[in-house]
Amino acid sequence: MIPPRIRPHYTADERTQLVGWLDMQRAIIHWKCEGLSDADAHRPVLPASPHMTMAGVVSHMRWVEHCWFEVMLMGRPAEGPMFDDGPEDADMRVDGIPLAQLLDEYDRQCKVSNEIIAAHSLDDVGRHPDFRAAAANLRWILFHMIEETARHAGHMDAIRELVDGERGYY
Repeated sequence: MIPPRIRPHYTADERTQLVGWLDMQRAIIHWKCEGLSDADAHRPVLPASPHMTMAGVVSHMRWVEHCWFEVMLMGRPAEGPMFDDGPEDADMRVDGIPLAQLLDEYDRQCKVSNEIIAAHSLDDVGRHPDFRAAAANLRWILFHMIEETARHAGHMDAIRELVDGERGYY
């Protein structure tokens, strides 16, 4: 289930605020895709970044969630397009994959991430021995994921407007 686009309460505890802000940004990713055709979701509009399409950003966000929560924090194998020796932006190369499938994969990955978050202290540190970034604690990872998701939601604002003129704040 996609979380609502609601800010956490002003006086909520730290964990509730961090997860609440992240969930709100995740919901914005979904919202930016509402009513978008598969053709438009895959249409490049940024000449210097042809893989940064609406569909490409959704895929990227799925893999970023996987990278930070499963790989860096949990120490699971570094698998997926972000870790392969494939082309640059491999996680955004999603031609032929329906937007609905990409959104479903993102939603499932967010559920896995939330299960991991719920099972750990904000002070728990990453476990992957091969990445310096695994030295981050869960609190740092959550702040980073809020920043990463909000930044790409902003990209999606601009991409969506260029694709079909749809605009909207928050």
